[in-house]
Amino acid sequence: MPEPGAAPPRSPQGVLYSDLPHIVNADGLHLFCRYWEPTGPPRALVFVAHGAGEHSGPYDEIAQRLKEQSLLVFAHDHVGHGQSEGDRMNIKDFQIYIRDSLQHIDLMKSRHPDVPTFIVGHSMGGAISILTACESPSDFAGVVLIAPMVQMNPDSATPFKVFLAKVLNRMLPSLSLGSIDSRWISRDKKQVEAYNADKLIYHGGIRVSFGMQLMEAAARIERAIPSICWPFLILHGEADKLCDIRGSKMMYKNAPSFDKKISLFEGGYHALHHELPEMAESVLKEVTSWITERLPAATSAQTQAS
Repeated sequence: MPEPGAAPPRSPQGVLYSDLPHIVNADGLHLFCRYWEPTGPPRALVFVAHGAGEHSGPYDEIAQRLKEQSLLVFAHDHVGHGQSEGDRMNIKDFQIYIRDSLQHIDLMKSRHPDVPTFIVGHSMGGAISILTACESPSDFAGVVLIAPMVQMNPDSATPFKVFLAKVLNRMLPSLSLGSIDSRWISRDKKQVEAYNADKLIYHGGIRVSFGMQLMEAAARIERAIPSICWPFLILHGEADKLCDIRGSKMMYKNAPSFDKKISLFEGGYHALHHELPEMAESVLKEVTSWITERLPAATSAQTQAS
């Protein structure tokens, strides 16, 4: 709670949170939220976890497609991202992203207790999705992962470089490792231009300390994969230079889930949902159909009858 007489909290863009949809996390930070609600009762809930440096806004197209199927889609800007509070792309523990996701999911499940819940995660949001589902596996009917961060690129995360990163994390945790190269987001130049022009996206450098959190998250995922039994769909571009496709292939091969699928897209870059129009459309259709195929039959019959 704010101190008596304290100025009302505002987003990093200066907008009062009282004027914005938001939740307050366990650290007292305001997280900006988005909701795409169908006109009738929802057939399912879908939580969207965005990637590093970006925000929930670019997922409007996916959310609208799912909303058309009477699904209630919701998302928030992770702490330190977009219109949420917190130091930009700097976090003391990756677990905070998972904790906040579970808080938001639990809130929505309490409002809609009788429908299944799915997660859609992209890039770092894929890592958040995997670890969130692992914390409460019985709560989720399925997880969709678009170019997820499952493991660090073994060519760049060599033992020496990992050792060097650990040393730098102790001595110079704020040192920049360089920024995300937007050229590799999509082959669609309009999408790259939109990414570069989006002021809610963090275009600065990634700190050593943040890189360490990503490495530790990848290590947690590797340990968790042998126990993953929940349904999942992985979609990954074969030309992705930002999240290593070998991690997706490793997860698909080693997770013991009976309901798992991997779709690889020849020539596809990182943000498949923002790829060249034909590929993006194929991705949106596959995500939508995979989720709707896993809705309870009774719910589907009721929707068709109404």
